[in-house]
Amino acid sequence: MKILVSIKRLADANQGSGQPMNVELAEVKMVMNPFDEIALEEAIHLMESDKAEEVPIVSVGPQQPQETLRTALAMARDRAILVNADEKTEPLGLAKVLKGVVEAERPSLVILGKQAIDDDSSQTGQIVAALLGWAQSTFASKVELAGAGTLRSRRRLARAPAGSARGRTQKLSAAVRPRDQC
Repeated sequence: MKILVSIKRLADANQGSGQPMNVELAEVKMVMNPFDEIALEEAIHLMESDKAEEVPIVSVGPQQPQETLRTALAMARDRAILVNADEKTEPLGLAKVLKGVVEAERPSLVILGKQAIDDDSSQTGQIVAALLGWAQSTFASKVELAGAGTLRSRRRLARAPAGSARGRTQKLSAAVRPRDQC
């Protein structure tokens, strides 16, 4: 099984200047979106448990994401795809690009972080699944492959008490290729 993971490069939230909007990105440290990193770790876990053979990584943006892709490659050890696009791509435009990558790569599963911390839109995964006509699982805390074409995901619905280790459980979105298309 091939699992495609989408990652986004963005400004490091821990290095913020405290100034709102219009930050000069040339002087800011750029990192992988933390939720995308969690999605990549989940895909790697599936690969290490022999549920996946390949985990290609895709990033859409200008040439600069190469550093972020190298970081992801160091984690996943497979290959990376960079699709050149404007610095700021809205969720629908990004989803259309990702749909094209999915159609070319033909993965059985696409995993994305639940949201990007720069815009918090949390739309791309759902739009990709809708454009492909695939089933989806959103805000999942765990993804398990339960046989050919079957995905089981867990989602915590109740909020955990402040400071609880359970408080950060909703972390990724997944789109699954229908069985009849496998």
